[in-house]
Amino acid sequence: MNVLYVAMKYDYGKRERGYSFEHYNFYHSLLHMGHDILYFDFMTLMQEHGRDWMNRRLLEVAKAEKPELMLTVLFTDELDPAVVREISENTDTVSLNWFCDDHWRLDNYSRHWAPCFNWVVTTAKGALPKYDLLGYRNVIKSQWACNHFLYRKSDLPLRYDVSFVGQPHGNRRQIIQALRDEGVNVHAWGTGWEFGRLAQEEMISVFSQSRINLNLSNASPPVPTPRFRAGDVARTWVSRTLAIVPFGSRIKTTGKRWLSTIGESLPVAKCPDFPEIGGSHRTDQIKGRNFEIPGCRGFLLTGRAEDLENYYEIDKEVVCFDDADEIIEKVRYYLRNEDERAAIAQAGYDRTLREHTYAHRFTEIFQRSRLPCKPLGEVLEGKVPPGQTEEVR
Repeated sequence: MNVLYVAMKYDYGKRERGYSFEHYNFYHSLLHMGHDILYFDFMTLMQEHGRDWMNRRLLEVAKAEKPELMLTVLFTDELDPAVVREISENTDTVSLNWFCDDHWRLDNYSRHWAPCFNWVVTTAKGALPKYDLLGYRNVIKSQWACNHFLYRKSDLPLRYDVSFVGQPHGNRRQIIQALRDEGVNVHAWGTGWEFGRLAQEEMISVFSQSRINLNLSNASPPVPTPRFRAGDVARTWVSRTLAIVPFGSRIKTTGKRWLSTIGESLPVAKCPDFPEIGGSHRTDQIKGRNFEIPGCRGFLLTGRAEDLENYYEIDKEVVCFDDADEIIEKVRYYLRNEDERAAIAQAGYDRTLREHTYAHRFTEIFQRSRLPCKPLGEVLEGKVPPGQTEEVR
């Protein structure tokens, strides 16, 4: 089908940072599933022409091109809710937004935007009862995945004992240093680390060439240890909270396929991630890394996340840790037990290709929202030629 793809092309809208997560995963997957893409890079267009012009252009393109689907990935308040509602309610285009952070941004962000769209996707299992309480019915629970068209296993020899790719948020530096203090050879990449950022192709190679790939939460280990200071936790949450751009006004109207209007605000915990600050139970969210690393046949050692056990068999397809001491213990164990480590990596790889690619996710989403798509088997077998891309100017 023809897809009006509305998302940032560059990481956080900054060209110097390279392509965004959305570009490498959503756009690239949709293209190779055979869909034709009208690429609407809203951030670049806004930077070049201003917010009003960008939103007028979005409405103009939607009405002129009549795509079957407008797929958006919101950032903050760049889009105009009135424009989105106009497309949702007064055109034949089905509007669908993928919400990335409903674990912590539903109450002060997603709940205001959701009525603008015909359908929304959430990766947060805990968001479903909240959407239901607010009267939102066209909510699809999906999850991050691996773009198997891009992330691939490598037959190159193992090069690194332990690797981590990501920014040094929260207590990540302390975790990496604790491993190094124990004599573990850890390589860390990303803005702020000594080795700097990796290009996409280099990152994929690292996943395959590492005996152990760490996936660390954005905050801190779930169980505090003497190595980590409680003050670091508070500062992490405060910085995350201040980084949120609040949505300017409450939206009271519903899209053409919603069954009821928005209700009153739900109670919001002071700090949903850290019980010692706000009293709410902390639950880490699944990230793309949970699927990308196994999708490269890499061994994944990850912090526990909400619902992860429903996607992988723990200790047989991926391995989890509960605190900093357990990270050290399990790193030592799997560095000593190469055959067991390799078997887990292979099992995680097989499960990923069998169930957890974006071809699986988008096929399920499109079937649920009654949109056309090629048979999943043909896509996975490479029988579907890629679509074409036209960038909106």
